[in-house]
Amino acid sequence: MNILTETNFAFLGPRRAGKVRDIYERNGKLVIITTDRHSSFDRIIAHIPWKGQVLNQVSAWWFERTKDIVPNHVLAVPDPNVTVARKCTMLPVEAVVRGYLTGVTDTAAWTRYAAGERTFGGTHLPEGMRKNQRLPQPIFDPTTKEAAHDRTLTPEQMIAEGFITRDLFDRVKATALALFARGQDLAARNGLILVDTKYEFGLGADGGLVLIDEIHTPDSSRYWQRDSYADRFAAGGEPQYFDKEFLRLWFRDHCDPYRDATLPPAPPELVQELSRRYVAMYEQITGTKFAYGETPILPRIESNLKSFAF
Repeated sequence: MNILTETNFAFLGPRRAGKVRDIYERNGKLVIITTDRHSSFDRIIAHIPWKGQVLNQVSAWWFERTKDIVPNHVLAVPDPNVTVARKCTMLPVEAVVRGYLTGVTDTAAWTRYAAGERTFGGTHLPEGMRKNQRLPQPIFDPTTKEAAHDRTLTPEQMIAEGFITRDLFDRVKATALALFARGQDLAARNGLILVDTKYEFGLGADGGLVLIDEIHTPDSSRYWQRDSYADRFAAGGEPQYFDKEFLRLWFRDHCDPYRDATLPPAPPELVQELSRRYVAMYEQITGTKFAYGETPILPRIESNLKSFAF
């Protein structure tokens, strides 16, 4: 099976490689190529067939269905793995929106609530809530975007430290909540609950707010199956979801992924299963059949970009 591990298109100019995306700048536009790289433990642990196409096309699907709420950076999608986007000035704030009290990381809402925190993004939660419970209303719970590590700050702290102005903060918050409401509505129609997500915003040349990066993908958002949620929550069980953690857990059980210089190869059967799940997520999120792109992938992308009118 053909896998997109990386690109190196000299005709596009210098490449900037992120964890998952390769980014080029051409004639003032960004060429964003989503690869099949799978990141965890601050490193690449595997390459998952079709993951890049899934992420790029899920984002394209959502960008099209939310452009009436806020302009986005998309100019064209000339290839299943490629988005040509306008260049914006990125805001140093990650717009996190939460609809349910869940999560296990240090910054997760449930972790912080269980430790005694009750105020999230300026919203005070009542006592006695349970893990995975729906919040009284979606909460805007942003973090900073910093080189060392992102921090969860109150709105007042973010403004005081100069990350964002009050007016811009209010615009980002209102826009993020509107996007989340649209996301929850459309997800429900396809049998899903959009649990929480994160958005990134930039400013266009005219100073207007622009939605950038990705939106409501399986990597930026948490989804649960809608039909089984109520019964599972009532019974004290975990919601039904597309599990992507099993590959990460395999590495944790077979090596020290933070310290070992070289990691063992990911088991092929686990890679194929994760690929299948990404495709299944695409199909349920969008309600459409996944159309596998032509292979080999690299020559296809090169041909599509060379014929694209920049």
